Amino acid sequence: MKDIKSLRIVFMGTPEFAVASLDALVKAGCNIVGVITAPDKPGGRGMQLQQSAVKKYAVENNLTVLQPAKLKNPEFLEELKSLKADLQIVVAFRMLPEVVWNMPPLGSVNLHGSLLPQYRGAAPINWAVINGEKETGVTTFKLKHEIDTGDILLQESFAIEEDDNAGTVHDRMKEIGAAVLVRTVKGLANGVLNEMPQTSVVSGQSSVIKHAPKIFTETCKIDWNKPVDEVYNLIRGLAPYPTAFSFLDGKKLKVYKAGKVHKDPSVAAGEFETDEKSFLQFACTDGYISIIELQLEGKKKMDIADFLRGYRFV
Repeated sequence: MKDIKSLRIVFMGTPEFAVASLDALVKAGCNIVGVITAPDKPGGRGMQLQQSAVKKYAVENNLTVLQPAKLKNPEFLEELKSLKADLQIVVAFRMLPEVVWNMPPLGSVNLHGSLLPQYRGAAPINWAVINGEKETGVTTFKLKHEIDTGDILLQESFAIEEDDNAGTVHDRMKEIGAAVLVRTVKGLANGVLNEMPQTSVVSGQSSVIKHAPKIFTETCKIDWNKPVDEVYNLIRGLAPYPTAFSFLDGKKLKVYKAGKVHKDPSVAAGEFETDEKSFLQFACTDGYISIIELQLEGKKKMDIADFLRGYRFV
């Protein structure tokens, strides 16, 4: 049994989502002996080298940072070993080889953005919203060979509201996940957490395991030959990124926000109706999707009234 402050922890993460967890651990008094994050990469205007969100936080808080290009690099493995971690925490990072995740005595704990075993994979937030789920949650679990299959430590659920999108769920989840992670570390330090195999958690959930594969461009293309509810969920499940899209007058149209109109359409699925002043709505099989916020190819993102004020339909 160890005190949370004496437990030597290496944190691994890259995007802004992971910063909330790292910050919560630091504020809880955890001894973060090293931070592993992605190498700096060119981006933005002038392709200047950009630091990851996690690196920026780590540097600001005087934490040791390692940025390996390859996780099996012998030099990196020696550096990692020299940190003498009791525990590794992984949040929104890449897949780890066994030589890395199996290194510390307490193993490696991952924070995943779903109620495992549901929504294993790269895009759990997007797919939960796309599939119209009413709730999701976070899970802390021990890493092992198969991705997202390790024994569960803690879980916490929260509601997905009708007007939520992937962005709002992401923002709630990062805070809830950070708090669950701190509780997990405290439980491991005190030796009071029982690991649960994922097979034992399925009872009470649907016996059908849903997956969360990487989102590809084809996933984002709106199929208007679907019911209104399905199209609406796709749009909010891909907002604000990577964004659902269709076409208007031959140009790509990204849809950031939309509403549902439940009435029998008077035009074929995929065709639109507009008064050219206040509304633009596309027909689905059982109603319309009314566009609220959009971006036409070559234009900036804008709300529908501003768009219609300047657009001339072909």
